[in-house]
This record gives sequence, C-alpha cells and structure tokens, in this order.
Amino acid sequence: MKINAKDIQKLREKTSAGVMDCKKALTQAKGDFEKAIEVLREQGIALAKKKAARTASEGRIEAYVHMHNRIGVLVEMNCETDFVAKCDDFKHLCKDVAMQIAALNPRYIKKEDVPKEIAQENKSRLEEFCKENCLLEQAFIKDQAKTMKDYLTEVIAKIGENIVIRRFIRFQLGEES
Repeated sequence: MKINAKDIQKLREKTSAGVMDCKKALTQAKGDFEKAIEVLREQGIALAKKKAARTASEGRIEAYVHMHNRIGVLVEMNCETDFVAKCDDFKHLCKDVAMQIAALNPRYIKKEDVPKEIAQENKSRLEEFCKENCLLEQAFIKDQAKTMKDYLTEVIAKIGENIVIRRFIRFQLGEES
C-alpha cells in the first residue's frame, strides 16, 4: 500500500510523532488512520516503560495561580537533562499538570501513593476513588478522552526522556491545612 505525504502530515499534526514513525505506523496499519494512531500510542507506552527506570534529577518547579489569586499550585517536575527542562514541550507539560492540580485538587500522584488505611476504607469504590484523588488517574482537563497518565506518556514518547511528577502542593484561600 502506498502512503501519501498528506496522510503522514495529518497523522504527524495529530500525534506530534516523527515523520518516519508516522509513515511506519500508517504502513503497519495499512493506511487506516485510527489504527495508525493506536500503533503510535502503543509505541509511546513501550518507550515510556523503557525510560521509567532512568534517573530524572533535572527539571523545574512550576507555579500556577488561578481564579483571581484564590488557588495556587507548586509542582516539581523532573526530567533527565537540563536541556529538556528548558524545552517548550516540557514547560507546557509542567503548566498543564499545575492547571490540572488547581482544577481537580488531587490528593496523591499515583495509585501506589494512597495509604493502605485509606485504600481499605474505600475498598468498595477504590477505582472511582483513585480517578478522583490520584493525579495520574484523573481525566486530563484539556482532553477528557485521556488520563493524565496517558498525556504524560505521550510527552515522554515525544521528548524521549523519563519525566516524573515528583511532588506538588495546592493552596486555596480560606482552606484549612
């Protein structure tokens, strides 16, 4: 099957994947655009898993203030190199993560961070509890079709480095600690 440049460009615009990756995905999917997106997503997940073991000690602290200075967030995001910490894709990710925290007020970063006692208390609805309270399990505010974990995985695949959300704190005016 012959893959044309318009299809490659369209897939590239939608996924931010490289030209050759888009061409390979379209070829593998026999020209089916949706299957090609799924192929790229699976490749991105595999790449992110490989990179997860690598040390992420560079990064940035992102500050976000929302709603007429009534909500504020500080988030520490880590990556492998200072070069990536300065790139626009990483900065954009940091801003999106901070906005997500401001909007949905998660209590934990991932499922594994939920204390055993709290997990036990919410045993009957643990999956729902995690979707509400774990940042990486929440639906991404800018694209409800994917979770924050999916979004993070996409950025890891695009940038090519391990990225970790290390910690965050959210302040809301008038809220008790």
